[in-house]
Amino acid sequence: MKRGAVETILGALVLVVAFGFVVLGARAIDVQSDDGYELSARFLKVGGLERGSDVRISGVKVGSVIERKLDAENFEAVVTFSVRSDIQLPADTEAGVTGEGLLGGKYLRLFPGQSEDKLSAGQEISQTRDYQALEDTVSEIIFLATDKK
Repeated sequence: MKRGAVETILGALVLVVAFGFVVLGARAIDVQSDDGYELSARFLKVGGLERGSDVRISGVKVGSVIERKLDAENFEAVVTFSVRSDIQLPADTEAGVTGEGLLGGKYLRLFPGQSEDKLSAGQEISQTRDYQALEDTVSEIIFLATDKK
């Protein structure tokens, strides 16, 4: 009987520790819902930008990508994302898809403008910068290097 009680206590301890790791993991990847407002932007190329990817300003996370879908009429990628409610973006803000390095993930980078007018919930950012893959950059460099004038 004593052995059964020790096993039960150890089993309960393992479950508590496992639950603690799940909570820490959820906080680390920021699974909690964002308290903010939604905006959208259109791109020709979004690279590997996925639902749940970060939205950042100057490297600081200010929101998350909510949805990525294709506009069937003009075949552009429409990205819907959230921004924290304490951040009021100028109307001339730009959005760009950026990589975290050669092997890193993609995130949506916001470049706030200087306009006095502010974006409100549901609006679309009209100025965007498409994702530029490493292959695109290399081909541009090769083209410039071999261009004879």
